[in-house]
Amino acid sequence: MPIASDRYQLNDVLDRFDGLPIVVVGDIMLDEYWWGRVERISPEAPVPVVSVERREFKLGGGANVARNIRALGGRPVAVGVIGPDSAARTIREQMREHALSDETLIVDTGRPTTQKTRIVAHHQQVVRADVEDTSDVSDDVTKRLIDVCRTAMQTARGVVISDYGKGVVTRALVESIVACARERDLFVAVDPKDAHCSVYRGVTTLTPNHHEAAFMAGRRIRDLESLRRAGFELLKTLSAESLLVTRGEHGMALFEPSGELTLIPTVARTVFDVTGAGDTVIAAVAMALAAGGSMMQAACIANVAAGEVIKVLGTASTTTDAIREHLPHIDAARIERQNHHVSS
Repeated sequence: MPIASDRYQLNDVLDRFDGLPIVVVGDIMLDEYWWGRVERISPEAPVPVVSVERREFKLGGGANVARNIRALGGRPVAVGVIGPDSAARTIREQMREHALSDETLIVDTGRPTTQKTRIVAHHQQVVRADVEDTSDVSDDVTKRLIDVCRTAMQTARGVVISDYGKGVVTRALVESIVACARERDLFVAVDPKDAHCSVYRGVTTLTPNHHEAAFMAGRRIRDLESLRRAGFELLKTLSAESLLVTRGEHGMALFEPSGELTLIPTVARTVFDVTGAGDTVIAAVAMALAAGGSMMQAACIANVAAGEVIKVLGTASTTTDAIREHLPHIDAARIERQNHHVSS
């Protein structure tokens, strides 16, 4: 059945965003873009020759989540691992440009900073090259991460785990964060890597896309019924308080232990590039929860925020002012809440 959406209540939640402290732990990455044009094919191989006109660096992974939280008015503490290289120096420079502290980044001299280089011509990505080490970080590095997180959590409202499968998010790290969060009554929100499903047991909420949700549940999602089954199975398996599945042009699906499934239609009118949209979703969800909002309110705010960043090519962020401006685009009549029996 359709439900009403009180935009004034959403505005009240947004009013409380300013200054909220949130710990962001996970894979810190650098996104590099080479922008250019293609005018010929290489004589050496059947590939386009891109004449590069400019280069651009942006924060990626957990660093981009922190950037999104900062843009929404929060005070993120970014915890992660970088290498002893030029990419790490660029990340530090980018963080300072966005008023983010780099003091909680841990340098691992035995691995490179994760970097994704995208070559874009005529607004289309031609190729991507990755520099990374996806093996788990050492026990020593994990212990250092845990120590930094526990210290930062003393003054935080919640924790975001940004898992891109680059080796930082381990079972030991997640278990320690969840235990500390329970001691301090903090939420733990996860942007998951599908292959790490079993690691996330006991977190507060997760925001997988529908492909990740399908993989994590071990079943194909073809329609609403298979989505429903997969979502509630995941919710039960992980003992989470909620699960927010992003569904691209179909919007979002919010699963809650009470057996409620809420279908939220997308507000996006233009989809140009979904790169980094998951970072924006988890950042907006975390800010809304830290502000005392319900998971339903967090989902609606995140839906609007995601609709803003996918209009831009490359990783991007949005602001509370932009979200307020587009709250009227929420079609309350199309938000549908369904009740289902949840077996014990």
